[in-house]
Amino acid sequence: MNMTAPAILRVILGPDSSQRVMISAGLPSTVAELEAEIKTQCKIMEPFRLQFMDTLFGNEFVNLTSMEEIQDKATIKIVYTFFQPQDQGEDTFSFPSTSALDDTSTSGDSTVTLSSPESTSSRSSWPDLFCIPNFTYDAEIKLAQAHVAFKENGMLLIPDPKLKSDILEGLIQEVVKHTVYLTDSKFDQVAEALILKHPCLKQRGSHSGYAGWKLSLKYKLSNYRTNLRKIGCPEVCVNSLKNKPAEKCSPASAVKRPKRGEVDYCPSFPLGESEQSLEKMRVELLSDVKRRNNRETVMDKMNRTYALRRQEVIFDAPMIRNVQERWPALFFPAEINAEFKRITTMTLQSRFLSQLDYLSESLLKVFATRSGEQGRKIKDVTAMMTDDIDARRESLIKGLCFYLNENPDILVQEYMDMTEATALTAIEKTTVGIYVSRDTPGNDCPDVGIIIEGVVVLQDLDSVALAVAMLFGLFYSLNMSYPSQLRYTFEVIQKVVMELDATLLSRKAQNLKTKLLM
Repeated sequence: MNMTAPAILRVILGPDSSQRVMISAGLPSTVAELEAEIKTQCKIMEPFRLQFMDTLFGNEFVNLTSMEEIQDKATIKIVYTFFQPQDQGEDTFSFPSTSALDDTSTSGDSTVTLSSPESTSSRSSWPDLFCIPNFTYDAEIKLAQAHVAFKENGMLLIPDPKLKSDILEGLIQEVVKHTVYLTDSKFDQVAEALILKHPCLKQRGSHSGYAGWKLSLKYKLSNYRTNLRKIGCPEVCVNSLKNKPAEKCSPASAVKRPKRGEVDYCPSFPLGESEQSLEKMRVELLSDVKRRNNRETVMDKMNRTYALRRQEVIFDAPMIRNVQERWPALFFPAEINAEFKRITTMTLQSRFLSQLDYLSESLLKVFATRSGEQGRKIKDVTAMMTDDIDARRESLIKGLCFYLNENPDILVQEYMDMTEATALTAIEKTTVGIYVSRDTPGNDCPDVGIIIEGVVVLQDLDSVALAVAMLFGLFYSLNMSYPSQLRYTFEVIQKVVMELDATLLSRKAQNLKTKLLM
């Protein structure tokens, strides 16, 4: 049987860190497929590109642009494609994939290393290119034989019931490493990847060649969720009819699932823990947060109680005051960063600020193309940019709001020379927003904070840009929807700046992304 020989690569992940990667089907035909395979096997969560050791230049590493440049047993190097800023009050940085370093508060806190949360599942973010797993031994033999027949005479395979069941089961097990709720486009992605790897499985009479596989996957995943619900998986149980209000008591109504790139959306309790033991730890946290020099204890217990907190937020959707009373530590900047990373596996503060800086020149070029009243407003905002990095970032964010035809005054409210009573009235009327309180015009040290549901949840932040990052993180921590009047601004922050679940964009966001790439 003429089967493709497996390939082995040495992948350098960072300083003093490398890994052997075996690809049983041989080297893929494209660099994108190789990146996806390495991303899966090495569990890399950050954006990267590949370099190979070029013998023509004394074994120096150069960017990999074609699979013809490498062979079996080649050495590949991972180069991460974004850099963390050095001016945010964070003491040290390292390679994203080899460090557990997280963001910290810029209000005087030093860098703290986070261990892996006990309550976090083994989920990873959805890949850019879905990798088809190896199926059962007998299924692989049947597929190999069918592949030979397909290459010789183009014969398509009609799988027997057992083979089809093995294939679907293997695909579902790979899918649930990322999520138990797939969008229609992701079903397309999985089914298309299947017939690309195994072209003998294409289906006659289907324009795409995989319509039947897509439908079968939907049924298989639905049945799989039913089994998960029976064993008490919280991510599925939250959508059972008994947990829905009477007015939304239908299976398809108000489904709670990851919608913004969440990875660990609704985890189960850690092994050995129960609701009672975690509740006891939560009560201990109430006194822990009041003690000085107790940050490591607070972070450890917040880490361990993540599943309890997350289930409360998703199942009960409590008011903000109730969350503050039960989880006061959740509103510390360092904990907002940590919670965001637990949910998405991605850093928050450093990534947001570094990506905003990286995109700044491109954004300004796009802004300059706007004319009319909108263009004038953008010009007025960008004219206020100075050499100060915080002022520059604030102007970019406000310019982005104007460009998307949204009002930055809804996002950032200026309280200047107000009495306490007037300020309190303004705060109580605010559903979601950032406030900047100045005693006098041009005050270089204003109080910057965040308001949610008429409550100040965070204050004394260093800048508006940092406040936007924290507010974005709170949307995830509290499972809140974006405010309707700023939905495009936060969609761009999520999908273009942070690159979270960036597969399906609104027309406005897609147009902006296209122009940024030009």
